[in-house]
Amino acid sequence: MSTLSAALGAQVEAAAKAAGLVLSPAEAGTNFAGHPTARAVVSLASDPSKSQTLELSEGFDASNPKFAELLKQYFTEAAERLKNPRPELYLSMLGLPLSFRNYSWPFHGSTSGADSFVVHGEAWLETGEQSVLHAKTSAALTRTFAEVVAALEQPFAEGFVYNAVRKTLDQGQLELVKSGNRQTVPVTTRYYSPKRNQFVFNDTNEQERKDFVLGKVYWLSHVHGGNQPVWIADPRDAQYLNTTVADLSAAAAALAGEGFLTITSTGWATATEKLSAEKDRFDALLEEGLTFIKPSFNEEMRAGHTNM
Repeated sequence: MSTLSAALGAQVEAAAKAAGLVLSPAEAGTNFAGHPTARAVVSLASDPSKSQTLELSEGFDASNPKFAELLKQYFTEAAERLKNPRPELYLSMLGLPLSFRNYSWPFHGSTSGADSFVVHGEAWLETGEQSVLHAKTSAALTRTFAEVVAALEQPFAEGFVYNAVRKTLDQGQLELVKSGNRQTVPVTTRYYSPKRNQFVFNDTNEQERKDFVLGKVYWLSHVHGGNQPVWIADPRDAQYLNTTVADLSAAAAALAGEGFLTITSTGWATATEKLSAEKDRFDALLEEGLTFIKPSFNEEMRAGHTNM
């Protein structure tokens, strides 16, 4: 079997099929560093228009038994996420709706001399109008942190990388611009708890989780989804909020009781007219978030006010 076939071979195809997904034939590609990869399109068997790209190292051994359960989990979650109106959209705790695009998997060794692994991609602000503001990101994984990851491949790293980007944005350490240089997203052991053997990004309380779910349904269901259902119980959001999918479902149930959401099925909800009418509220949160992440020192320097 060729290395290309091995990367996207029988084990990957079987895991995808079991989750209700269809895997296209593998094609040769290259990642950001020019290393050979195997690339395929993963789509819903029930709706081929819903798809995403899967990219693995050309020599990745998918037949290794230690990857079996993780691949199953990845494809199972992907099959649910692809049912969203816009599967590539996520919400940050600042209230900023984002799409993640053009990620070049897998991680590769830093070419700048740093002792880290890097993966490049982009995060775009999605307000329902033409996307303009974005951040080109360089997620830098320390070698110490790399030891707790099963493999530096998309199925095992995509979730925590997206969450690290959201977390870095929440901290005001990423700027969304019309054009600009690549910005670093540090992915370190501070995002991992060895005691609990899990990733940790944000400690949240019940009200913060309700606010997050409310914003997610407003942007992903109402603004971008034509009031179609969105997946509330997404494990990636649970990881990002340091909570459980049960807590997210409970938050959605409480909001449904307040008339903001309609629970369409377990873990899924859509916006009601009451929520759809909250445009001013979410526009204000959006502006607050954009103001927070905009470095004031940049404006002072552009105006010529420096101490140099």
